Amino acid sequence: MKANCSSPGETGEVPRGIDCLTAAKYTEAPFGIADFSYAKPWAPKSPLFPGFPKSPLQTIGEEQTQNPYTELLVLKAHHDIVRFLVQLDDYRFASAGDDGIVVVWNAQTGEKLLELNGHTQKITAIITFPSLESCEEKNQLILTASADRTVIVWDGDTTRQVQRISCFQSTVKCLTVLQRLDVWLSGGNDLCVWNRKLDLLCKTSHLSDTGISALVEIPKNCVVAAVGKELIIFRLVAPTEGSLEWDILEVKRLLDHQDNILSLINVNDLSFVTGSHIGELIIWDALDWTMQAYERNFWDPSPQLDTQQEIKLCQKSNDISIHHFTCDEENVFAAVGRGLYVYSLQMKRVIACQKTAHDSNVLHIARLPNRQLISCSEDGSVRIWELREKQQLAAEPVPTGFFNMWGFGRVNKQASQPVKKQQENATSCSLELIGDLIGHSSSVEMFLYFEDHGLVTCSADHLIILWKNGERESGLRSLRLFQKLEENGDLYLAV
Repeated sequence: MKANCSSPGETGEVPRGIDCLTAAKYTEAPFGIADFSYAKPWAPKSPLFPGFPKSPLQTIGEEQTQNPYTELLVLKAHHDIVRFLVQLDDYRFASAGDDGIVVVWNAQTGEKLLELNGHTQKITAIITFPSLESCEEKNQLILTASADRTVIVWDGDTTRQVQRISCFQSTVKCLTVLQRLDVWLSGGNDLCVWNRKLDLLCKTSHLSDTGISALVEIPKNCVVAAVGKELIIFRLVAPTEGSLEWDILEVKRLLDHQDNILSLINVNDLSFVTGSHIGELIIWDALDWTMQAYERNFWDPSPQLDTQQEIKLCQKSNDISIHHFTCDEENVFAAVGRGLYVYSLQMKRVIACQKTAHDSNVLHIARLPNRQLISCSEDGSVRIWELREKQQLAAEPVPTGFFNMWGFGRVNKQASQPVKKQQENATSCSLELIGDLIGHSSSVEMFLYFEDHGLVTCSADHLIILWKNGERESGLRSLRLFQKLEENGDLYLAV
């Protein structure tokens, strides 16, 4: 399949698909759209362990009939790795990365709207702070943290720098907004709570040299922070009649992970999930902070290989690290090494997996409408998957080693029989590849999905690509053409 590379300056065609990667040329265009070229065909990386045969990577042909993204805009404004994308509203998004600048874009046209300069080192976190419904001023704030140990607050509608906060003793690695309390939190070697006026309300003492890597809000005015291999539960105490000051209290430490926690998200109002560097996945109760389920077996021994060699190779942390999660009301989707796993919250088991979804580690995943999943990888590819149901035969064995959600230790053979019988009659699913987007020449760090404007990806190649629905864009162009003809009177002349 050919992807039409359109820009206001020139239109070309960029082949899309693993088996049709050829040189492409982009010319200078308005709005910061890219000017670059490939000197030779590019193919995805294939990092393989010595002596380890290549796992079968599912591929798709050039005719990707279910893939709507047949046009693309290449946006160029950054000079280093672009690591972050954040949606500002229905038509705007911001990008940030290692060059320390923030760029605001129009998601429909690819127009560069604003460039925010203020940081002297790479940006480590970015988040939006929407205005309250009751507030007369509807300006949206953008918060950026940097390795220069500052946090800058920007006005989302202008280039104005509202304030620079430079009192941090370490790099702020994560930012979180608690919309209900109208405060925001910064996490580094300590945890700080700030209000909309940028006053420091309270902070913790020094937590760890490792620093806080992730933060999420949970019920009862609490937040959970990932600090190395620990989870720390903090409770925010808001001012009352008896006390006019804010406070933050450490209420519990969860020490069940054996390695550093890489991913942390809320599943719903009642639970959250964490994933570690050595492939531990834990689902937690968000109310009493107890463990609901634990699993770390994300590989399946193959009879073709020597068992000891298989275990030694598959236990390498890069192959089983849980880099990212996403979820919906029914499932938790996990990016584990190069693979994708789907865990059903209702059936308490893995219902689908692609052990080798990409040639390299999967860095970011997100759920799309119509039971679709999208993933991006260090190999430079972006892939679209569809979760399809399939009726499993009663005689077909169902793997139980991926998520042993029936208990926290080994279960005896007799006790597991009813479980296996139940699984044999259950409906399982498969992840089918329906789209393969090849446009970046280096690691794709993350992406954003706009229902009306397409898909936005950012990469270590310094570029942003806006993938467009070709059929929709063709219809819009035809509509604009007829409107222009009607305005000039040419339409009636032709009739």
